[in-house]
Amino acid sequence: MKTFRFVLSLSITLALGISLNSKIGSIPPLGKFLSPFHGFWQNAENTSIDIESQSIEELLIDSVNIHFDELMIPHVFAQNEKDLFFTQGYITAYHRLWQMEFQLYSAAGRLAELLGPKVGNTSIVDIDRRMRRIGLMYGAQNSENLFKKEEPEVYELIKSYTAGVNAYINNLSYAELPIEYKLLDYEPEEWTPLKCFLLISNMNNMLSRGERDLEHTNALKKWGRETFDILYPERPDTIDPVIPIGTTFDFDPILVEKPDISFPLKFTEPLIEAPNPDNGSNSFVVNGNKTANGRVILTNEPDLSLNLPSIWYVMQLNAPSMNVMGATLPGGPGVIIGFNDSIAWGNTNAKRDLVDWYHIRFKDEGRNEYLYNGNWVPTKKVVEEIKARGSFSYYDTIIYTHHGPVVYDRNFTSSKSEVSNLAMKWTAHEGSKEIKALYLGNKASNYDEFVEAFSYFSGPPQNYSFASVSGDIALWVNGKFPVKWKEQGKFLMDGSNIDHEWKAYMPQAHNLYVKNPPRNFVSSANQHAADSTYPYYQYDYSFEHYRGRRINDRLRVMDNIKVEDMMELQHDNFNYNASEALPMMLDSLDSASFTDLELSYYSQLKNWDYFNEPELQAPSIYESWWRKLNAKLWDEIDSSEVAVYRPNWYNTIEILKSNPDFFMIDIQDTETRETAGDLFRITFKETAAALAKHSQEDGNSLEWYEYKNTSIRHLLRISPFSKGRIKIGGNRSIVNAASGSHGPSWRMVVELGDGEVNAWGVYPGSQTGNPGNPKYGHMIEDWASGQYYKLLFKQALTPADEAVEHSITLKPAR
Repeated sequence: MKTFRFVLSLSITLALGISLNSKIGSIPPLGKFLSPFHGFWQNAENTSIDIESQSIEELLIDSVNIHFDELMIPHVFAQNEKDLFFTQGYITAYHRLWQMEFQLYSAAGRLAELLGPKVGNTSIVDIDRRMRRIGLMYGAQNSENLFKKEEPEVYELIKSYTAGVNAYINNLSYAELPIEYKLLDYEPEEWTPLKCFLLISNMNNMLSRGERDLEHTNALKKWGRETFDILYPERPDTIDPVIPIGTTFDFDPILVEKPDISFPLKFTEPLIEAPNPDNGSNSFVVNGNKTANGRVILTNEPDLSLNLPSIWYVMQLNAPSMNVMGATLPGGPGVIIGFNDSIAWGNTNAKRDLVDWYHIRFKDEGRNEYLYNGNWVPTKKVVEEIKARGSFSYYDTIIYTHHGPVVYDRNFTSSKSEVSNLAMKWTAHEGSKEIKALYLGNKASNYDEFVEAFSYFSGPPQNYSFASVSGDIALWVNGKFPVKWKEQGKFLMDGSNIDHEWKAYMPQAHNLYVKNPPRNFVSSANQHAADSTYPYYQYDYSFEHYRGRRINDRLRVMDNIKVEDMMELQHDNFNYNASEALPMMLDSLDSASFTDLELSYYSQLKNWDYFNEPELQAPSIYESWWRKLNAKLWDEIDSSEVAVYRPNWYNTIEILKSNPDFFMIDIQDTETRETAGDLFRITFKETAAALAKHSQEDGNSLEWYEYKNTSIRHLLRISPFSKGRIKIGGNRSIVNAASGSHGPSWRMVVELGDGEVNAWGVYPGSQTGNPGNPKYGHMIEDWASGQYYKLLFKQALTPADEAVEHSITLKPAR
């Protein structure tokens, strides 16, 4: 009996031990996870910085000193560039290793390896298939091969960065792993130079993949040219472009004539989600003629997804050949947005259609050849293995043509599509040299060196703003732009017809730029790049119509500008959209018939000054009304059996004002024919009822920040690691572009002149990515309330400096 009890006890103990150390579904191995010596307890930190000096075997040439300030910003002082970039990789991994890896698992189409084939009803395998098919890794490999061949010196620095990441990884025990590794039960893999290039591909995916070619094709076939042009006009009369109107262009452009062709008008169903159209930025620079002290001031704020850990990681990098500081991207070398001793730069997304779709005709079911220019051309087949954790491997064959990967084919298509075999041509698939551009830009000391550096920047195309201690200001639209005839790539094209092909790329010298303009400022906010006198065809479906106009309106009248004025403009909450739509909407209402509640809402809107301040209710009332109006107006689009999309907000207002008989204004499911006024009255009543219901629910407020609910969510959507209901105004299409989950991801203001560089910055997060760190997310409230931190930027620092919180030294083992 005793033997039986012993065996039973041992069996239960072993079973419990096995279960506690095995991952069950989404639950991590509880034995390891709960262990006080190795599990999540080890991720709780009593101090904000706990890294110590170390010896690094055979990887460093000389000692490197790293000083952390009160914001946990590392200031890296190295004696050569290889050690500098090695240490950048090492220290970035210390704070952001899991984020670095996870974002590139996503970009590489490898999430199923971590999450399994499905999470809830979402197929992770299908998400991975989409990422593989659009070719992010294909573009990264082409860029790495290009660097190996043409830029060996810069490639060596990328290898140094990689070695630094791996040196940190190789010293980690399970107890020291970031908590997300323990939750998902996996360990970091070796970093490679290819991952640095994949990071650039991932930025292209966010910022240059946007297009609506297939939706345009559907709309043109469904409604015809007249309706298409009403819904999606290319250039409104009121644009205030990046390059000032009246700028002359002193070059002979490459000319391409539109051939006499027809587009293959076939209904198709896109299966790949478009990037967030709100991805963008603001940047504006004023010269000494506009400032109170005669110095130049540059500002920048990239508007991107609001996540924890934050997109950006701030560093100072100092070596004999450079002294630069600013926002870096975890996973890649150098500073993306920042300043050095002589210049400052920022960037905004330069909207341009860089993705075109081509219908491919295969010779037969074998798909070994396709028709192009009257000849059968061989394809290339790549078999992608998608590993799914705890399940199977899925094999997906992707066909490559000279246009690019055939994204939609018999294995990846929709039953709504009349045609399959669509190849994706995208500039991001071609090898490019962005890392070289950033490397040279970090070292540039004047305008000419800045222009030379960023001439290597292909994508995602950016409006690069510039300021220097010598007083120059400038803006360059940098990127690799195909020369297109009018409407080329706006619709699905014939992949067999050479006349549909891109014929050339614009020379760098033909890219748009302006230096020291008479108006004494430059600015960009993702609007049209130039007026119609620019000799190249420029098109994008998602140009911004409000932020740029508001910024330029203010800068034209501002004088004696101080740093604080530029900060205030970054936080401007004026709702340009409401200022142009709301008077028309209110004029249609008859307040005599209102209930008390409706009259209250009406009065708030009538007295509103169009500023989306966080504690006001009027922005919430307007936002709700505007949404309901758009849903009622565009019911034909929302219920379409084929994929189409709503017109932008600016054009919606233009249609309501100037085209009152447009057939879509009528509501589909009623027998009467509604006018625009009818829509305003109906949707106002619906808005009042919906807001009353909203207010009656527990905890709901109509104060704008509560209603909007700007939230910064952890990448794994873990609530305790996230922060919601942040008290901030603004919204999409407002200069302070903080919407529900999107907004200013880094705010920077730099003042240059009199031999000095002073800078301020803030972002919605923290340097640390560890939720157990006492400073996790500590900058969020200051970011929301408009506060900035003065950035520590010196030629030299020591542990004795008052601003230094913690110092370490990395030494070669010898």
